[in-house]
Amino acid sequence: MAKSVLLVDDEAKIVEVVGDYLRGAGFVVSTASDGERAVAAARARPPDLVVLDLGLPGLDGLDVARELRRSSSVPIIMLTARGEEADRVLGLELGADDYVVKPFSPRELLARVRAVLRRTDEGGASERERFAVGDVVVDCGRRQVTVADRAVDLTATEFDLLAELARQPGRVLSRSQLLGAIHGVAVPSYERTVDVHVKNLRRKIEPDPHRPRYLLTVHRVGYRFADG
Repeated sequence: MAKSVLLVDDEAKIVEVVGDYLRGAGFVVSTASDGERAVAAARARPPDLVVLDLGLPGLDGLDVARELRRSSSVPIIMLTARGEEADRVLGLELGADDYVVKPFSPRELLARVRAVLRRTDEGGASERERFAVGDVVVDCGRRQVTVADRAVDLTATEFDLLAELARQPGRVLSRSQLLGAIHGVAVPSYERTVDVHVKNLRRKIEPDPHRPRYLLTVHRVGYRFADG
């Protein structure tokens, strides 16, 4: 069955060009030109992924992401202007999975959409791995994380980042290595996003996010997952 994408942008040309490109790639595309319509559309017919412009009139993209995350873990890819780094970081902290900076090519966005959706699908036999350290259990086959037997709701990117670290407990992975493992390519300008996702993960799985037991920082290098 074709995957569905909700494309949210107030620029008609972007909606037209990107929408046609996604449809040509086999996606079912619905659109919204403002935040209120986006939230209503996502609730009426939940999509498999949302492409969300941050600079919307009225209810802006950050507000939309916040509303969606109250009841859904649908993957979100943000569209941002080049100078909106602070908003990008906030969007990631609200649970967005990825971002694309304007101006962008439809081909780049399509690659990002496919990568995020590929990660949200259940893994095959080769990915049916289960890792446990302390109270944290990472089940790759089910794409499920529990802490002290309590299910934790993660975005697709948060899960993949945690799973990559959990597969190699004790090993230090750089931000570049983590980006490469998650996206298939390491882009230096995107390395800051790893820190934001780690911050989100700590808030969700650590007893005390300010004194992490599981996701450990290695100064000037990257991160490692505790090995016991």
